[in-house]
Amino acid sequence: MSSRQTWFWVILTVVLLAAIMVSRRNHPRPGTGPAVLLPDLRPDQVTSIVFRPPGESRLEIRMDRSVSGWQLTAPLQYPAQVSTIERLLSDLARLTPATFISPAETDNQGEAENRYGFTSIQSSAIIIQQGEYRIHLVLGIKTAPGDQVFLQVVGRPGAYVVDSAILNSLPVSANNWRDTSLINLNAFAFDRITVTNGPRVLELQRGPEQSIWQIVRPFPTRGNHARIEESLNRLQALQVQEFVSDSAETDLESFGLQPPSLAVCFHSGTNTAALLLFGKNPTNDLEKVYACRMGDKAIVTVPTDILTPWRAPVTDFRDPYLLRVTQLVHTLEVQAGEKFLVERTRTNSWRILPQDMPGDSDSIANIITLLDSLQITQYVKDAVTEADLPAYGLLPPSSRYQLRSGPIATNVAESASNTIATLEFGVATNFADRVYARRIDESCVYAVSTSDFSQLPSHSWQLRDRKLWHFSIGDVAGATIRQQDRQRQITRKGVHDWALAPGSSGVINDLAVEETVRAICEVKAGFWVAYGEQHRERFGLAKPHHQITLLLQNGQSAAIDFGLESPSGGPFAGTTLDGNYWIFEFPWLLYRDAASHLSVPP
Repeated sequence: MSSRQTWFWVILTVVLLAAIMVSRRNHPRPGTGPAVLLPDLRPDQVTSIVFRPPGESRLEIRMDRSVSGWQLTAPLQYPAQVSTIERLLSDLARLTPATFISPAETDNQGEAENRYGFTSIQSSAIIIQQGEYRIHLVLGIKTAPGDQVFLQVVGRPGAYVVDSAILNSLPVSANNWRDTSLINLNAFAFDRITVTNGPRVLELQRGPEQSIWQIVRPFPTRGNHARIEESLNRLQALQVQEFVSDSAETDLESFGLQPPSLAVCFHSGTNTAALLLFGKNPTNDLEKVYACRMGDKAIVTVPTDILTPWRAPVTDFRDPYLLRVTQLVHTLEVQAGEKFLVERTRTNSWRILPQDMPGDSDSIANIITLLDSLQITQYVKDAVTEADLPAYGLLPPSSRYQLRSGPIATNVAESASNTIATLEFGVATNFADRVYARRIDESCVYAVSTSDFSQLPSHSWQLRDRKLWHFSIGDVAGATIRQQDRQRQITRKGVHDWALAPGSSGVINDLAVEETVRAICEVKAGFWVAYGEQHRERFGLAKPHHQITLLLQNGQSAAIDFGLESPSGGPFAGTTLDGNYWIFEFPWLLYRDAASHLSVPP
């Protein structure tokens, strides 16, 4: 070999050694923490679990995963408690040994079994099948302190010491592995429920939109959707407290289950989807009741209080409200003190007809909300005929309110299709606390409270736009203030710039006057109290003690009269709008400012 070839190989060797050193320096070191005991365990791929608790009987408890979930298949067939199984598999997948016992220490089989508790009587066994991968664990006795336990993986030499908390994931009885839910309402479809409570039968029907429950028996009427859904949710959450019997020969009558004291049957069309039976209380225990589900052999106990809603009278399942508004209201037709129509415009504002007044959006929204939440205080009579109506003041009614989702149509069919509801009210002459009511699409008479009914409008003026006028502070040229026989005039010269008119005296706070006038330009009536000149004296407005008149740049004016104090603390006030005198409640905070800054000095 030539010297040139020798040097080539020397240099190549040095380069390779340097590369190896760099690679080792940059290569990450493996973690130094303890490895898990079962690195190949995948909880979501496990298909079966066998558990053998300690003892001479060695009763085998087996769980198998199916399409519908985990099932207990031995020593009996029953849905398994999924949370318990998932917790066990999760704990096993994370299980990390604290100590390894070498094979040399476990070679003497008899001595090792006694020392570590791996005998058939002392130990428990877990066999897990994951496809073709099989895990067989044997759990022995606890260590002397009691916080650890000996464990052996069958087929793997040696043994381990692990945290004894793993024992808490191993229910020792088959009943502890059973699903404690009495029924899973999400597992099947149903549209009808029949509740048999002794001699009483209640039948509920769910509408096609899956949102409205109706009572079918003992008479057709609207159901209390929220109450029924809450009762179903409580039934869904019902948990078995004790498994009493699994024998097919069990005498149901001895548990009060034949006939049952309460039965809840779920139907899907004409088919029975599920049937729950509830019987009597166990001896000296009124907080539990025997129960079973038809098709299952198991007799169980469940808490009594969960069933209380289903034992309630029919009235508790009825809709407690006179009306449920589920559509956008387009028109509200009122026949009370006068007949008028409130109609939504294309710009989503409101117009009152035939008076042709602008409607107040907030007030009308409040009326629709009030109608939507008008609570029934008494179910007076069901199946009422027309001959019964005069006794309740409903023929003719004293007032009538009709809600529509569209404009009034001349076509009868179209008019009926857009009618949301029509409510009629009659005066209860013998009772001051109630008003009789009915829906014309039902045959029932109800009662509502007088206080609720009194909030409904009877005259068109009550729903007029509460904004008094539509001009701004920039349109104001000045103001005239009158108090009894005194008068003061002020002139607006510019922004935050006011001056006394000739003949007026006093001091002007420009900023305070400007902001008070601005607020009066934008003021809204608290609510309308009366309409017409004839009512002025009743509210102290025949000779108002204080009057403010805003003078506008276009030569027009807007005046407010202030009268007696209203119940809210502010004054009653009056003004002329569209040639008519309107009386309303004035905001008391604004009047406080007006009395301070827009008054006549003594």
